[in-house]
Amino acid sequence: MTDDLSRRDFVSLTVAAGVVAATGELSAQLQVVEKDVTIKTADGTCDAVFIHPTTGTHAGVLIWPDAFGLRPTLRDMGKRLAADGYAVLVPNPFYRLTKAPLPFGPANFNFGNTEDRAKLTPLMGSVTAQGAAERDAQAYIAFLDAQPQVNKARKIGTQGYCMGGSLIVRTAASSDRIGAAASFHGGGLVTKEPTSPHVLLAKVRARMYFGVAANDDKTQPDAKDVLRKVMADNKVQGEVELYTTADHGWCMADFANLYDKEDAEKAWQKLLALYKAGLA
Repeated sequence: MTDDLSRRDFVSLTVAAGVVAATGELSAQLQVVEKDVTIKTADGTCDAVFIHPTTGTHAGVLIWPDAFGLRPTLRDMGKRLAADGYAVLVPNPFYRLTKAPLPFGPANFNFGNTEDRAKLTPLMGSVTAQGAAERDAQAYIAFLDAQPQVNKARKIGTQGYCMGGSLIVRTAASSDRIGAAASFHGGGLVTKEPTSPHVLLAKVRARMYFGVAANDDKTQPDAKDVLRKVMADNKVQGEVELYTTADHGWCMADFANLYDKEDAEKAWQKLLALYKAGLA
């Protein structure tokens, strides 16, 4: 593992009050440092960004991106969270196949186009394969714990979007370092597979939050109830909340037709409350 910077890497000091975060809001707290880093994993070398306040030690947070991976919107989320007093790692989840950012993104991608959708299949498959996310999470958590800016006496948080929603469950189920985990418009949370995220909740001891998109709920209306039951049966603290007017992707500022500023800000405040409670 290393945070040595190459010629393409950078260190930038950003006054948080001037950062337009992924929710479209302005942060107004700590000054932060943003570094491009590389992390050795069991399957290769992952490119990532590590963002933290300029002084002090802080609880670590792992952000699992959506299907479009590490890009400016995810960096902005990391900056905003760091400005609130967290040491944040955002990896490129597709490092096995390509460096970030991807050559395409939400602005020039058509989910109704078969060829476009085919571009995502191998990328998502590389991290959702059996055991892949767990191996990655182990490396990412070890990276965070090795950084002087991370307070190892505090638990680590993790949050995920779309594809990342299932990955936060797999992360929390595989590591007792995780104290809080949040999924926003997560995909594939309740499936018929024996390794479905909802089944893995039985192994989780972290506080959980699931923000469910309205159109995802229409497609799978029983999923939220299954999550609630499994959490209750296994005494997992947390909340499953339906966003009744927000569709899949509502948290992502670069999803022009889906981004919902009001509900994205609500989700952000839910996240901060979860981390405050779970990352002691």
